[in-house]
Amino acid sequence: MRLCTAICAALLGATAASAFAAIDSTAATDILQKNNCLACHAVNAPLVGPSYRAVAKKYAGDSTATDKLFHKVRDGGTGVWGQVGMPPNAQISDADLQSVIAWILAGPPEH
Repeated sequence: MRLCTAICAALLGATAASAFAAIDSTAATDILQKNNCLACHAVNAPLVGPSYRAVAKKYAGDSTATDKLFHKVRDGGTGVWGQVGMPPNAQISDADLQSVIAWILAGPPEH
């Protein structure tokens, strides 16, 4: 029984680690630059909008975070981080948006 528990724990840890590793910071940064996201957001410090690290912290453990962030980025809006609005971003592809959201929610690496 202990062996089974140990194996299951190891597999879960490996799965979580591989999911985290699969999120490529270079690709995410390229998407952010291409879509002008870095004009308002930075990894570790707020600019016009919140830092990506603050977004990850705010939505940690929220099973609906991916959907919420997808619609917030795509459609824009105000009120979540103050009165400065998030403009809509129709130009970013669904695939790129999903990749960036996964990268943000995984907790961007320290720079």
